[in-house]
Amino acid sequence: MTRTETGPPPAVAPATAVEPGPRGEPPAWARLARRLVEANVAVVTVLALFTALVIGAILITATTPSVLHAWSQVGSAPGHAFYVTGATIGDAYGAIFTGSVISPSALGHAISTGRGWTGAFNPISETLVKAAPLILAGLGVALGFSTGVFNIGAQGQLIAGAIAALYVGFAVHLPIGIHLPLVVLGGAAGGAVAGFIPGILKARTGAHEVIVTIMLNYVFLDLLTYLLTSRPFQQPGQSNAISRTMPATARLPHLFGSTLRANLGFVIALAAALAVAWFARRSTLGFSFRVIGANQRAGRTAGMDVRRVTVLVLVISGALAGLAGTVTLSGTDFFLSTGYGGNIGFDAITVALLGRNRPLGVVLGSLLFAALDVGGASMQVATGIPIDLSSVIQATIVFCIATPMLVRELYRLREAGGGSIQLFMKGWSS
Repeated sequence: MTRTETGPPPAVAPATAVEPGPRGEPPAWARLARRLVEANVAVVTVLALFTALVIGAILITATTPSVLHAWSQVGSAPGHAFYVTGATIGDAYGAIFTGSVISPSALGHAISTGRGWTGAFNPISETLVKAAPLILAGLGVALGFSTGVFNIGAQGQLIAGAIAALYVGFAVHLPIGIHLPLVVLGGAAGGAVAGFIPGILKARTGAHEVIVTIMLNYVFLDLLTYLLTSRPFQQPGQSNAISRTMPATARLPHLFGSTLRANLGFVIALAAALAVAWFARRSTLGFSFRVIGANQRAGRTAGMDVRRVTVLVLVISGALAGLAGTVTLSGTDFFLSTGYGGNIGFDAITVALLGRNRPLGVVLGSLLFAALDVGGASMQVATGIPIDLSSVIQATIVFCIATPMLVRELYRLREAGGGSIQLFMKGWSS
């Protein structure tokens, strides 16, 4: 008689179980799905952009007369109201895209006829032109923020760099291969000097860099106004406050032909982003910047000179802002006037926060802001919706990026494995 062994039946894995990987880890798709519901940097940034677009759509609906008229008759024609709303929102965002990136119809026409390439690629060219100074100034501000130094003077440093670059441009006569690099270096040096002033004041006297850099913005703006009405900067034969023009040997070459304004300035900006990324992660001095930015007391204990680092970070930050003024002057403007630079220096603060003080984030944030600026003008022309809407979208994006807890609670995201998102900025008492 044969004895049969009895025992519990073998366990059968449920159909919904996830097969572990070779090392006991969940598969890649499961890890990706988990990341998509976490409040990490990428998810919060995408959701912030989505939230801004939704708010923009609500504002379009609430401020466009044709949409409001359609909704006033929703009782008799509900489908028409939804159609007009969707078409208006689609036209507005479509105009932003085609005005800042590329128009599919213009591209198709250029491909089929072999003509009209300039019109097809002009939107992306203008976006690159707008993004180049934002990247450079944003890198300078981000480098200061990540070191615990509030450089609010990028606008003044940009002007100082442009002044220095212009002087080297018209006062020195050399071949383009020597003259242009000298102009670029001159602009960086001008911005570095403007950054050295608040740096040495903070290191030697304890003066807060926020106050000093803000006041220096006005100093350099007034200095520019003075120079534009005096020799040798003023354009000969002009009574208006307009400077001399940059000679041809001091102008940045175009990247895609003379009909498109995209120039070498964007390449310089990308090279600067790579240099800052390498400097922050691979160099000894960059390590000192990061340590002191995280904890000054720990840096002092390790033997780091906090005052020296403060001066150096403001000098480098100023040099990058000075390059922002240089690429605009030598790339597209070719002369200076009162109020030069617009709000680039102040927009750089927003870009640095949007990019979380990381070089790649600054580049992407600058491209986004440039696209919204360039596309906003196209939206206003095509649809009549005010360009201010693009500023509202920008502000909403920054607001959501700066308040990750709000986005996390709004979309019910889990806390990321690495902890909460930080802006890596010290307070006023740092």
